[in-house]
Amino acid sequence: MTHEEILKTYGPREAMEYDVVVVGGGPGGLSTAIRLKQLAAKNGMEISVVVLEKGSEPGAHILSGAIMDPRAMTELFPNWKELGAPLNQPVTGDAMVFLGEKSALRVPNMFLPACFENHGNYIVSLGNVTRWLGQQAEALGVEIFPGFTAAEVLYDDKGAVKGVATGNMGISKEGEPTADFQLGMELHGKYTIFAEGARGHLGKQLISKFQLDAGKDPQSYGLGIKEVWEIDPQRHTPGFVMHTAGWPMDNNTYGGAFLYHAEDNKVALGFITGLDYANPYLSPFEEFQRWKLHPNIRWYLEGDESKGIKPAKRLGYGARAITAGGLMSLPKTVFPGGALVGCDAGFLNVSRIKGSHAAIKTGMLAAEAAYDAMQAGRSGDELSAYPAAFEKSWLFDELHKSRNFKTWFKKGLVTATVMNGIEQFALRGHIPWTLHRDKPDHAYLKPARECQEIKYPKPDGKLTFDRLSSVFISNTNHAENQPAHLTLKDASVPVNTNLITYAGPESRYCPAGVYEYVKNDAGQDRLQINAQNCVHCKTCDIKDPTQNIVWVTPEGGGGPNYAGM
Repeated sequence: MTHEEILKTYGPREAMEYDVVVVGGGPGGLSTAIRLKQLAAKNGMEISVVVLEKGSEPGAHILSGAIMDPRAMTELFPNWKELGAPLNQPVTGDAMVFLGEKSALRVPNMFLPACFENHGNYIVSLGNVTRWLGQQAEALGVEIFPGFTAAEVLYDDKGAVKGVATGNMGISKEGEPTADFQLGMELHGKYTIFAEGARGHLGKQLISKFQLDAGKDPQSYGLGIKEVWEIDPQRHTPGFVMHTAGWPMDNNTYGGAFLYHAEDNKVALGFITGLDYANPYLSPFEEFQRWKLHPNIRWYLEGDESKGIKPAKRLGYGARAITAGGLMSLPKTVFPGGALVGCDAGFLNVSRIKGSHAAIKTGMLAAEAAYDAMQAGRSGDELSAYPAAFEKSWLFDELHKSRNFKTWFKKGLVTATVMNGIEQFALRGHIPWTLHRDKPDHAYLKPARECQEIKYPKPDGKLTFDRLSSVFISNTNHAENQPAHLTLKDASVPVNTNLITYAGPESRYCPAGVYEYVKNDAGQDRLQINAQNCVHCKTCDIKDPTQNIVWVTPEGGGGPNYAGM
């Protein structure tokens, strides 16, 4: 049955009315809800706020490095330390290292630009911070619905957003209602705030419908892959932060890595690959595994029996796309009836590799605009005060100073290093020029015949691993008898175009082994989609060269269940 047939047969859907509906229970969405409740309490008012979270709980789908700038958190909760916010490990030292295959060159700290300095910041599990924010939100009276996906934007008769509908539950792979069928429900609000994270499913639709990106540079993304390890105390330096550039990436491919020493002998290792890479044979997952074999990285992970040092243990794995286009790719953030906040709009500062502070800040700004509008008796219109406040904020100044950072890398690592050094160190971000991009990430992929195949080493099961064993420790699960949430506009395109022209890049760019080319009974190639493995990173929706893959929401509660990420 089609969605329309299901509604006709089982509808109408139950509708619930709220003042504000928030889509996404991450830092941006929860901060929006918290700020609304704070303002209402301050003024003796009542405001009803609901947050929809597709994960099993707030934080279940949250993945980030993460080093957190506490500036926005301090604005939201000046007493966050007393309240027990899990910002426990301050940064104690920074290192920026350029790698060759066997070599390493550390930049003297006196030459580090301000964007690479982390004094006053904290190494955190952003998932744990999000869980804490969820607790604060509920204590203020916010209703949080975990395990519910916002599957559809709802519009009123004038075309303004009036809320969202949750996905139907209990639909079989064939699209038929099962014995467990539950019709989705509608949540209506005077305003709806979208905080889905990078490449949000509904945010993408809203940007297209309202042409919010008109006149803007195409958005750019990176794929961040992360592992958490427990290492021997003798090789653990609490608060030490190391970033690397160079190997294993070539000079023309944007990418970098990090190693953060968190509390309790834990280290976070991560690798970011710009999704504007050209070679279809490149595998971000394999590049990350190869990076761990560099002498300066493997030293932290390998044991040394002669010195009584135990081998490290891998505890967690995950992946997520991040927005990297910066200020020049930022769409208009408001439309009739709602707004985009955080990475759903693209507020991450790629030069600092930080986005949580921006998500919190923009959530607060959107909340303040919505609150003032409702106090004035308004609803369903544009919250123009939100972008106006952003342009006057410290966040705008921060993003303006780093607006060229990612774009310089299209000219190669050497040029980017020199020019970003001039802009960020010598000019302190006061830049008299602006660079622009003119193509989306998928358009940079070259045909396989123009590129050299990359041979990656086989995983050793000690330092390097395969995709399936990695997905296993991400605690990813989806109900098997449900429609695939990874859909194809045209089922013939993967074999006839992607495989023939681009050597099947889906099988490489996906960090979870979702896409696999196999032979059918007649010996012909076909694309097999293992949707059960999906960690909701959104890379396929971004990098597919034909834009034939569309990520849609699965049943609520599905996907990863990250712990300590």
